[in-house]
Parts: sequence; structure tokens; C-alpha cells
Amino acid sequence: MGIIAWILIGLFAGLIAKALTPGKDPGGCLVTIVIGIVGGLLGGWLGKVIFGVDSIDGFFSLSTWVAAVVGSVIVLLVYRLVTGQRSR
Repeated sequence: MGIIAWILIGLFAGLIAKALTPGKDPGGCLVTIVIGIVGGLLGGWLGKVIFGVDSIDGFFSLSTWVAAVVGSVIVLLVYRLVTGQRSR
């Protein structure tokens, strides 16, 4: 997949992750994209390690989107923990 596809998946996966996890979200659109891209990479890696499958097949593959959203939720929760403790 190209860089534009990764940015689009990152944006949508980050937005879905923010919608699925309640609470105040730090950061704006750029942070959402970065969280989504990092989450997509994390989700793909976890899919390979845990299930032994190639979860990043293509832009329109369901496994790509599931891996990106699950990874984005994990990254978002970790990001909230890190930034929440720093602001106290």
C-alpha cells in the first residue's frame, strides 16, 4: 500500500478508535492520523505474532481495517495514560 493509503487508513482507524473509547481525547486531527497509522502497524504486527496471519493485505481488506482499529484503540489508551499523567 502507498503512503496515501496508510494516511487514509490511519485517519479513519484513529477516528473509529476515538469513537469506540469514551473519554476526553488529547490531540487533534494530526494526532488522530498518527495514532491510526501506528495502531495499524501495531495491529498488523500483533496479527502476525499472535495468529500467524498476514493481517495487512490491502486497503479494502477487512482484516486490514480490523487490525488497524484494534491497534489504534490500544495506542490511544496508552497515549491517554501517558498524556493524562503528564498534565496532573
